[in-house]
Amino acid sequence: MTDHLLPGITAHRVTTPRYTAQVLERPADAAADAARTVLFVHGNVSSSLFWQPTMLALPDDVRALAVDLRGFGGSDVLPVDATRGLGDFAEDLASVIAELGLADVHLVGWSMGGGVVLQALLEHELPVASVTLVNPVSPFGFGATDAAGKLLNPDAAGSGGGGANPDFIARLEAGDRTAEAPASPRSVYLGTYVAPGFTSEHDDVWVESMLTTATGEHNYPGDSRPSEHWPGFAPGGRGVLNTMAPTNFDVSGIVDLPSKPPILWIRGAQDAIVSDASLFDLNQLGALGVIPGWPGADVAPPQPMIAQTRMVLDRYAERGGNLREVVLEQCGHSPHLEHPERFLEELVAQLDGAEEAAA
Repeated sequence: MTDHLLPGITAHRVTTPRYTAQVLERPADAAADAARTVLFVHGNVSSSLFWQPTMLALPDDVRALAVDLRGFGGSDVLPVDATRGLGDFAEDLASVIAELGLADVHLVGWSMGGGVVLQALLEHELPVASVTLVNPVSPFGFGATDAAGKLLNPDAAGSGGGGANPDFIARLEAGDRTAEAPASPRSVYLGTYVAPGFTSEHDDVWVESMLTTATGEHNYPGDSRPSEHWPGFAPGGRGVLNTMAPTNFDVSGIVDLPSKPPILWIRGAQDAIVSDASLFDLNQLGALGVIPGWPGADVAPPQPMIAQTRMVLDRYAERGGNLREVVLEQCGHSPHLEHPERFLEELVAQLDGAEEAAA
């Protein structure tokens, strides 16, 4: 994986009581005041490699770090206990922060990584100066809930490991670097990670990042079990996709945190993954006729992910937290890649604002 580091980025192995993590770093300028540290957390089917351009673009006085979660990038491949929600990843993140001795760290979480950051805030006393959520998973998980975050049925049918595309998994395992099929990693990146038509000079690196994903029942996607409800399967207790099933994951309790770091919620308006009409939500695919037998909106409505996130973050603000929402037009699931200058501007404003508030 170190073959895909951009100039100025170094990789370290950080051994904690939990696991050995690969951590990328863009050191602060030794001649500058290196008082600020940003730690980036990647999303599902990706790694820290995706953060490199942002890390390099940060002001010289910022120490930029990016961690690989277990089973991704260059970190240890260990089983994921999905019954803890994103708890395994959250505890891993807390262990890296502790091992590195980070204080007043600014956490940035993308997609699933946003959920990891929020669960870490709930379960661990972290020295956090601010939080930036980049197209984060809903606080109520992925799939099978209504507008209020309530389960549509007791077993959350249609969410979790059973919803992964077998062809995509097979192509990950085979190291497919082509765009020859809709389910190849490169096609999935171009079709869903970013808005249609977007490409970059580093697309090959992003595909390599996706291919680091460990597959199987204990990692991606995880296991599943039969369900009497449409579409016939329910989440299991192992692996990555089940960590975000609503039977296992709910971080809406952040509204009651006694200490609330300021939150920047930044997202792309054309996100195909996390939206109120997600193309990864099986109920949405049923409504579109892609999956047959959909029982209708009264039984299996698509999950309003953005509305759910806004509801929880608005409550966070009402109860004393500082919240700022930024929506980028002509942008998909990856604002840091698609609109790097605007993303950097908003992130630096978040760092500066947190610093001013703490002064």
